[in-house]
Amino acid sequence: MNTPYLLSVFYQFFWVALIGLMAIGGYFMFRKFLKSLPKADGKSELDWQNHYIEKTIHLWNTEQKSLLNDLVLPVPELFRDVAKQKIAGKIGEIALGHNASQMTEAYIIEGYILATPKRDHKWLIKTLQKKNIDLKPYEHLLD
Repeated sequence: MNTPYLLSVFYQFFWVALIGLMAIGGYFMFRKFLKSLPKADGKSELDWQNHYIEKTIHLWNTEQKSLLNDLVLPVPELFRDVAKQKIAGKIGEIALGHNASQMTEAYIIEGYILATPKRDHKWLIKTLQKKNIDLKPYEHLLD
């Protein structure tokens, strides 16, 4: 093959890869943008998530924080902090809904299940089974 042909193939591959990567990045940025838009109540999803975390941060002890860290270990490291915040926000929402005076494992597991997308429940179940957590009380959430 001649050099100009290889060079043109490289350029075509480069532009397709560049546009593809920009589209993927744009998709994730757009999702984050949508979550930051205020809803009818004037607060965004991210504002509510932070509100629930701030209101319940004093309920967490070291053992429970460790459990949350263990539960998010299967998430790729790049997304782990975001996943942990989303799950902690859902756990806080549940705890505030029950007027909890302390955080319990039940709130943590329920929030973990509710905050995890349904498509990832297969890995969620494996993670909970590795931690020897009984799933029977939470079967209605796994449907």
